[in-house]
Amino acid sequence: MDPAWASGLTAAVLGGGALLFLVKRRSEQQRARDKVQAARRRRDASLRRAEEAVRRFQETVSPERSPRTPEPFLTSRLDPAAASAEVLSLSPAELAAQCRDGALSPRRVLHVYMEKALEVQEKLNCCTDFLMESQQQLAQLEGQRDGLLYGVPVSIKDSLGYTGHDSSCGVICKLEDPAAEDSVVVKVLKRQGAIPFMKTNIPQGLLNYDCSNPIYGLTLNPQNPQKTPGGSSGGEGALIGGGGSILGLGTDIGGSIRIPASFCGICGFKPTSNRISMRGLSSCCPGQKSVGTSIGPMARDVDSLALCMKALLCENMFVLDPTVPPIPFNEQVYLSTKRLRIGYYENDGMQQPSPSMSRALRDTKDLLERAGHTLLPFTVPRLTYAIYELFCKGVLADEGATLLNSMKGGPIDPCLKGQTVPYGLPWLVKKVLSVLLKPISPRLSSSIDALCGVGSVPALWKNHAAVENYIHEVVSEWRRLELDVMLCPMLGPAYNHTYAGKLTCALPNTTIYNLLNFPAGAVPVSTVTAEDEANLNHYKGNFQDYWDKVFVKAVRGAEGLPVAVQCVALPWQDELCLRFMREVEQLVREKNQI
Repeated sequence: MDPAWASGLTAAVLGGGALLFLVKRRSEQQRARDKVQAARRRRDASLRRAEEAVRRFQETVSPERSPRTPEPFLTSRLDPAAASAEVLSLSPAELAAQCRDGALSPRRVLHVYMEKALEVQEKLNCCTDFLMESQQQLAQLEGQRDGLLYGVPVSIKDSLGYTGHDSSCGVICKLEDPAAEDSVVVKVLKRQGAIPFMKTNIPQGLLNYDCSNPIYGLTLNPQNPQKTPGGSSGGEGALIGGGGSILGLGTDIGGSIRIPASFCGICGFKPTSNRISMRGLSSCCPGQKSVGTSIGPMARDVDSLALCMKALLCENMFVLDPTVPPIPFNEQVYLSTKRLRIGYYENDGMQQPSPSMSRALRDTKDLLERAGHTLLPFTVPRLTYAIYELFCKGVLADEGATLLNSMKGGPIDPCLKGQTVPYGLPWLVKKVLSVLLKPISPRLSSSIDALCGVGSVPALWKNHAAVENYIHEVVSEWRRLELDVMLCPMLGPAYNHTYAGKLTCALPNTTIYNLLNFPAGAVPVSTVTAEDEANLNHYKGNFQDYWDKVFVKAVRGAEGLPVAVQCVALPWQDELCLRFMREVEQLVREKNQI
């Protein structure tokens, strides 16, 4: 063949291949945009249907428009607005009791919360879907008045399966793939008389503690819209913190319940993993076993968390998922008043707490000591090793490939770019960077090295064995001090937007208890003061590195925002952890009433 012809043919083939590649890529991008637009339209349509349902209900209960006898609750002298405010002020236990005895109807309660949730959604963008099936569920409740959550509206995180609705996890590849059946926890909630009515927003891929994704956008903090509500259960935190839900379910693999609770000024509880069934939970990293995920409740107070746990830990759940240990809620432990031996630490040696975090911890310690409890200093052994070698390398054993693969076909959200860009670097580049950075920034060096994953199946098995050994090492230290529970700092106050993806270094306080599989909860105890804010000017951090400087920028401008502490117990002692949380909550409440 003539060389000129050969050269031209080669160029034509290469050009044609490049053109086909570009056409295919453009086509994939267009399909992704179409799926996103369709998801947004579905959400907007569900919001409009909810608004219409609220409007129709208000017409039926209006004395001027309806000749029917009003509900018993409305026979009071309260006007409709005051009646709604009264409903919103009740706890889940009070709502359930009034619905059971007929003082309130589940229909009234649901529509009051629907109206409030729509108002909060407009301000904060915390919803991914309104579950209009809740309207049909009302008819089924008439003959079922024995549920612990009878008539209580409940919101659920986007990743929890609900029949006919997507569990998007904030990624495009999971759109237009509705759940074939309810997740086990949703089935149990319904069996207990609760009414799931809204799905709430999450960060893209879930492994982040901000709350934004390319499908549904950015969720705002109910206390301050310039701040994030936290994540990954950020939509739940925002909705409950804004008053649009009284009880919600989130998930937690590194603080995803506790951080939004802290940032939004509510209570959140991460149970021992597998205490609550995980069946029907969607994930962007299925099969990861080094660190367990937990489903847990979020609410305004600890009693509501305990009520939700009691409702879920029932025979119905144990039958639906026989892999869950059949351990009912131990109310005797929860209501105990015996004095506790409490371990505590203020600074774990990795991320120095913000001034408000430290003050909240010290103030809570003082309250507990004055109440007669014994407080003992505790040091988490080999924390740096546990976080980087066990937690990070275990969760990202595949170098983050599964997570990144779930995000293909669409843009990476700005909240995640600082976190995910290093995931995609070649293994050798990460190793070289880790070596070069070690003398300059030990934390950054260890973090990048952890992103290299474990490298092989035998190495993964070694990681699992090392996690088991480490758990027993911590338990041995706990037993040596004869501790009942632990008091430790809770990340806060709420960050300014987009900083969470830049500060994965700030998570050891929460991630360590996922690795250990210890139950843990967040309880708000204070608010940021002007003095706390001023003390940020003197914050140096444990390492005085780039991350410590960024942390100060993340938490600035938080005066008046809530600050929490974290309460921890040993595995399967969930009721004891909740009892400790309740003790902290009551002592703080009593102090504030003086």
